[in-house]
This record gives sequence, structure tokens and C-alpha cells, in this order.
Amino acid sequence: MNDNGPVRYKVAEAARLAGVSASTLRLWESQGLVVPGRSDTGHRQYSADDVARLKRISWYRVERGLNPAAIREALEGEDPSAEGEANQDSGLGRRLRSLRHAAGKTLDQVAGDIGITASTLSTLERTSQGVGFKTLHDLAEYYGTTVSRLSGEESGEVPVLVRAGEWRSWPETTPGVTVQLLAEGPRMMDCHRFVLAPGAASEGAYRHEGEEFMHVLSGRLELVLDGDQFFDLGPGDSLYFESRRYHSWRNRHDGETVLLWINTPPTF
Repeated sequence: MNDNGPVRYKVAEAARLAGVSASTLRLWESQGLVVPGRSDTGHRQYSADDVARLKRISWYRVERGLNPAAIREALEGEDPSAEGEANQDSGLGRRLRSLRHAAGKTLDQVAGDIGITASTLSTLERTSQGVGFKTLHDLAEYYGTTVSRLSGEESGEVPVLVRAGEWRSWPETTPGVTVQLLAEGPRMMDCHRFVLAPGAASEGAYRHEGEEFMHVLSGRLELVLDGDQFFDLGPGDSLYFESRRYHSWRNRHDGETVLLWINTPPTF
């Protein structure tokens, strides 16, 4: 534990305080009931709020006899911190949770339909993080919207001029992927500046209606169309393709890759 910051508990300590075994904590984590932090060395670290949540989970399980899906729903209904976390990330997680509730779906139902784990979806709804672009696209399509709308592009004032370095960014759902808005508001084109860390990728292929144009400013990008057409793009290279073709991408550069990416109409 750190005397100079918030108290953090290791697995065994958190389990003892919650009155359960360490293996039970790991099970609850796999079920998306709790997501502990990690130390610099990758070890689980539980905060005081995490321990309080663990006690609530235990109570729901023992006293109410709820299954993991029902416990997650109960915790969502009583936990104001979930809303606070989502607000810090432009509300993407909150929007997804609202869409799911409006559809009358549980975490397990949506996760099963999309092909991800309920714990992954739970983390995304609480923190706006933890999934790749393909999964985010699949969720947007599932709810009949677009990734751009989920990310809050059409909210707030719409400036005509966007100065260099003053780009508003999407919530960073995918580690190493930063999407910056070059044009604001409901336009006929989605104009973005992608900044990709080494190894950053779409984590799968996706498609949608429309057409796309990309221009690499620096670094290198591998784009794959329909699973068998590979394009290695370097600085100054451009590519134009129909969005309904399956496409996936990866930064194959050992440094950062920066590119301009335009979709029209705004269907991504």
C-alpha cells in the first residue's frame, strides 16, 4: 500500500476484506463484475471503492441469489460512479448503456449477439474503453447508429474553423488509437486525423455504406481489403475505396503513424 496516495489492496487483501476467496475475485473479474486497476508490473490492485463493490456483489449473490448478469444490472442501477466515469469520456459508455436499456437488452444478450464477452461490454459501458474499432463499429451497427455519433461528434457547438492542434478527440476506446476531428458537426463527410501508436490496429475487419479516402502524413499503414488485398501505405500515399468492402488496418511502423481519413456519407 502507498502512504502517499489512495489505498490499494492486492488480491489476497481485497478477498479477505470482502469475505471471499482470491479465486472468487478472479471469477468475478472474468464475469465483468469488477475491474481492478493494475500496477506498473501488471499486478491487480483494488481500491477502497472496489472493495465496497465486492461486498455488494457478495451480498447480491448470497442474500438475493442473483446470477452474474442480474448482479451487473443491479450494480449499474445503484452505482453513480459509473455515470461519472462515462462523463469523463464524453459519454460514449453512457450512450451505449442507454441504447441497451432502451432496447430492453441485458449485457449478456448484447455481448452474445456481438460476439464479445459480457465483461468486455461492461467495462466499455463503465469506462468507454477496452474494445477495438471493429467491436465499436459492430455495436454502433447493432443499435442503428454510427461510431461518430456514439463518440459525440454531433454534440455541442459547431465551429466552421478548426485551428491546428485544437482538434477535439473521440474517447480512446482502443489503446494506441487517437481520432481527432478536423471538421465538426453533422456534415456530408466525416473528416478525421488518426494518430496510431506502434502496433495499433482495427482488431478485425468491418464494413459499412459509403466511400473512404485516406492520406498518410507520416509513418506506415497496412490496409487490407476483402481479406486478400494488401496495401502498404507510406508518407504521401493515398487510397480511395468503397466502404462496403471489408477493411482492416494496422500500424506496421516502429513509430507513430499519422493519417487523414475521410468517410462520406458519415456512416462510420
